[in-house]
Amino acid sequence: MRVAGCRPDPKRGDSMEATSPVSRRAAMGTGALALASAWTLAGCATPAPEPPPPRAPRPEDELTLLRDGFDPVVAGERLDGALLRRFYARRGFEPVWATRRAEAEALAGAVLRAGDHGLDPALFGGDLLRRRAGFPPLRRELLLSHAVLAYAEALAFGAVPVASRRDSEALVPDRVDVAAVLDAVLDRPDPVGAIESLAPSTTDYLALRQDLARVRAGEPLGGGRAAAANAGRRLAIEVNLERQRWLPRRLPADRVWVNVADQRLALFRDDRPVFTTRVVVGDVVERKQSPEFLTRIESSLLNPPWVIPRDIVEADILPRLAREPGYLARHNIVLLPNGEAEQAPGPESGLGLIMFEMPNRFDVYLHDTPDKAAFGRENRRISNGCIRVEKPLELASLLMKTPLGAIQEAIAAGGTRRKPLPAPVPVFVLYQTAFAATDGTLQFRPDFYDRDAGIARELLRRTRT
Repeated sequence: MRVAGCRPDPKRGDSMEATSPVSRRAAMGTGALALASAWTLAGCATPAPEPPPPRAPRPEDELTLLRDGFDPVVAGERLDGALLRRFYARRGFEPVWATRRAEAEALAGAVLRAGDHGLDPALFGGDLLRRRAGFPPLRRELLLSHAVLAYAEALAFGAVPVASRRDSEALVPDRVDVAAVLDAVLDRPDPVGAIESLAPSTTDYLALRQDLARVRAGEPLGGGRAAAANAGRRLAIEVNLERQRWLPRRLPADRVWVNVADQRLALFRDDRPVFTTRVVVGDVVERKQSPEFLTRIESSLLNPPWVIPRDIVEADILPRLAREPGYLARHNIVLLPNGEAEQAPGPESGLGLIMFEMPNRFDVYLHDTPDKAAFGRENRRISNGCIRVEKPLELASLLMKTPLGAIQEAIAAGGTRRKPLPAPVPVFVLYQTAFAATDGTLQFRPDFYDRDAGIARELLRRTRT
């Protein structure tokens, strides 16, 4: 083949002009690709035949593609393929809504009413769901299934994923397989009710929903110590509905309930508060803020020494020691080789006369304090994260089911002693800026840790994705 001029040589028999139309078609079928490659190598401008464009999946392929691991995309919005696969695997990857049109309409309506729970339907593809009739049948099928399953997950676990929450927001409910729930209720008389039942049914949740309906209707809200406009209170209600969805669906009938935002503790017996007291909570400095978590009180430690964590030693003790050389001796504190410090037990110990042992990764505990004057303050946000209890001996008496006098005598005897509770008692450390009072009225508290805004931003961010 000649290179000069990029023209095929007729004598070589490789000219397209030297062949008949039939021969040319045969050549295109058997040797055109090789010839085009040769021309390209020779510097010719003749391009190689372009491959055909990939075929867009037909609507009838959607469930097959889902089964094979592809995540469906509807009108540019990617659906949750993993969640859909879990559901359709139970149904043999066959359509479910074509023969259940009444149920489909009812469930779609429930998703579009997600605002009743303080949730934006857009989180679940609500905008597409409203115009679902314009999509092909199987695409409409997947869109509806995705919306219902995503809505069910938001009711069951919260709309903000655990991975997107702060480290200090460590409350998570029990796991529920929403794909199994939807599969089980498809042919029941009230599938909507079954999905809605995944949401909390606590007094707080129901009161928040009721007041949210009033705010959305434009009615004014009163009560509470935090003066705010209805627009601000609506945000607080929606954020605290989300926090309620982070709690177990069955709250223990006997429990200790610490609301950091309210700066109060309550002991519940048979779901009724039998004891309340003021508490001191963590400072607003981020590293000192009291976290949100669930654990159990296992024992009371009488006359406890205070093992001071290294971060507190570095941030507070060492700077104080530099200013006051006699600080350690005056407060019965010794520095430990591992960077921690220890304060001897006694009435002036930072933990006071009693500490409640409740294992948790934050090293946050309920305990006494020698600084009784702090409980008279409106702003009781002054601790390093632990919860100081105004009436710790009364709480111990109730938890340990022991007369108050016997606890006082054991403390007066001196020495550090551990007293196990008859049975561990769950303790919730929460941050509820909107909650129901014992009379059912909604109360609001200042968001002094600025956590409401973070949750609201996350919900808005998820709306835009």
